[in-house]
Amino acid sequence: MASLMSRVGWAMGTGIGIGLVPFAPATWASLVAVVIYGFSPLDQDSIGFFLLCGIGFLVGIWACQTLITETDHDPKRAVLDEFAGMWITCLFLPKTFVWLALAFMVFRVLDIWKPWPIRKFEALPGGLGIMADDVAAGVVGAVGLNVVYRVFFQ
Repeated sequence: MASLMSRVGWAMGTGIGIGLVPFAPATWASLVAVVIYGFSPLDQDSIGFFLLCGIGFLVGIWACQTLITETDHDPKRAVLDEFAGMWITCLFLPKTFVWLALAFMVFRVLDIWKPWPIRKFEALPGGLGIMADDVAAGVVGAVGLNVVYRVFFQ
């Protein structure tokens, strides 16, 4: 049973192998996440989408934890955090190509740059630390983009 759970954790944590892409696995995972959401029947403010974000975060803590080794505490192959962070960035935004593309770009910039306080969340232990900085980037991105949308486009 432990071997099965380890394999499930690996599959989920790597985004079913997306984390094994040899270049920019986090960017590819973010792109796949926004495409999945874009084609999903979920609305930007639906209970289903909130559940997806929340469950993605909680499961991600466990799944990313399974990928940690003694020598690598934040493995690049762990990309479930990108899925959760990307989805959170899309909360409350119109589900259009332009807004999804903006959400993708803003999330990637925040995830790579990690301005304060996002970088602080990396210090949390284990899978929580892997997930928390991306969730924080998603929250900052969602707030910023929603302010722009509400002030200039509504």
